[in-house]
Amino acid sequence: MTMTDDDLARFAAEGAPSLPLTGRQAYVAHRGARIWYAQFGSGEPVILLHGGLGHGGNWGYQVPALVKAGYAVTVIDSRGHGRSTRDGQPYSYDLLAADVGAVMDELEIPKAAIVGWSDGACTGLVLARSHPERVSGLLFFACNVDASGTKPFVPTPVIDNCFSRHVADYAALSVTPDAFKAFSEAVSTMQGAQPNYSAKDLAEIDAPVLVLQSPKDEFIKTEHAEYLARTLPRARLRLVEGVTHFAPLQRPHLFNAEVLDFLATLPSD
Repeated sequence: MTMTDDDLARFAAEGAPSLPLTGRQAYVAHRGARIWYAQFGSGEPVILLHGGLGHGGNWGYQVPALVKAGYAVTVIDSRGHGRSTRDGQPYSYDLLAADVGAVMDELEIPKAAIVGWSDGACTGLVLARSHPERVSGLLFFACNVDASGTKPFVPTPVIDNCFSRHVADYAALSVTPDAFKAFSEAVSTMQGAQPNYSAKDLAEIDAPVLVLQSPKDEFIKTEHAEYLARTLPRARLRLVEGVTHFAPLQRPHLFNAEVLDFLATLPSD
């Protein structure tokens, strides 16, 4: 039976499935923070970058599918998220991308495919622009690259369910479990001002990109995704129906199929 969790009630109550127990877990120290990561499987490297306020465990539906398909999968808790720490530096996508590079250095991964969701998509795009030699391809799901791409915020039960799980997971995983409010405000400040890529900036990004978008995304305009697919030199657009901003959790079979199809188009190193 295919699992669905369209209203995220299961995610709110239980979280995503636990990551496999067979992975390597560790921290890397980088620019004032300790960045947690875990690696699973073997094969071509794939890095999964989660959305804002979440953590690497949100990929619990994706890791087993990718490992089964023959990929070496790395998940990362972005700085200040999950088990990773942060210092007083303001959040920026440049800083988050540099953290990903530090994990790649630690694991001796010269180049990888990036699957980015929301803030993780922006982080992957920044890495592809600043260090193109490190990104073999980017699946860019549900994110904007300038302020014109966002919709006015409208609370929904689905968003509320996701947020409540983020609060609970932060309390369970963080070394500062009582600091969620300050943490979420710091992330929100970044999201309100960044990224701010022009069409010229986007034209400089040469990696293959799949812009994956739900027409019912609560935060991102579909026409913005269409603009990205037109403007990034090697991008194409795929619209995924029946889901919203939270597709990896709502209908993982659909999301995983898109990921695997995209990865299959990338050359092996």
